[in-house]
Order: sequence, then structure tokens, then C-alpha cells
Amino acid sequence: MVVACLALTTVQAQDSIPVLKIGFLSYDRALKAMPDYTLEQQKIADLRAEYDKELKRVEDEFNRKYEEFLDGQKDFPKTILYKRQTELKELMERNVAFKANSRRELAEAEKAAMAPLRQNLNELLAEIAKEYGLALILNTDADACPYIDPNMGVDIQEAVLQRVKEGRDEK
Repeated sequence: MVVACLALTTVQAQDSIPVLKIGFLSYDRALKAMPDYTLEQQKIADLRAEYDKELKRVEDEFNRKYEEFLDGQKDFPKTILYKRQTELKELMERNVAFKANSRRELAEAEKAAMAPLRQNLNELLAEIAKEYGLALILNTDADACPYIDPNMGVDIQEAVLQRVKEGRDEK
């Protein structure tokens, strides 16, 4: 009799637990399908090209001055030799700092450019989650979820892409 009560309690407990439904998609694929994604990526590529151009210019300047230094070092008096070495060292340090700053600024620019797109996508995902009765949505990028039980998970990729496409068509 005790066994039957225990079994009944287990069944009742399982019946009272709500079943959670999860959605899943590739966030990157959805983001790349958004209307302004290509435009923002082009702006970032243009900015990167400007930084690359400036980096090339300062590298060429350094190389030119270094070659001049090498060509004349045997003829320079010690004070001029020291001065030129100091100038080259300072120029190299500025170039390294510029490279680091440009990487940081490019990363910040990309983050700022993508922020409105990510916000729009997150709002769209929240709408779809409510419509589908989903407790959460998993991002399957980078093999984050190698297995999702099809009885518990809903692939919302096509629904998201369709909504993104509809948003694109409205523009």
C-alpha cells in the first residue's frame, strides 16, 4: 500500500510540473538576414579601410625613416645617431598605440552599429516566443546546443527569417 501511494504522488507531481517549450535558431543567420545588416557592415568595412590606409601610411613613413637611419648611421655623430634612434623608437611606439586604438575603436564602432539591429531582433524573438508559448530561445551558433529534443524544442528559424523578410519588404 505504501508503494502505491508513493507512485501516485510521483505521478501527481509530474502532472503538476509545467512542460517548458524552448525555441532555437541561429542568431547570426537571423541577424545577417536583417534589412540594415549589409549597410552597417559596409559602413564598418569603409571605416576599417580608412584605418588600414592610415596604418599603411605610418608604416611606410617609419620604414622610410628607418632606411634613412640605416643608410646614414655609420656617418652620424653620436648625438645625431642617438636622436634618430630615439625618434624611431617614439615613432614605433606611436604606431603600435595607433594600431591598438584603431582595433578598439573599430570594435566599438561595430558594437554600436549592430546594437539597434540586435535590439530589433531581440524584440522580434520576444514576440515570437510569446506567440509560440516558449519559455526561452536557444542560440545554436558555434554548436552551443548539439542536441535539442524535437518534442521539447521548436525550430523558429524560418518564422524569424520570414518576419525579417516582411520587415525588409516594408522598407
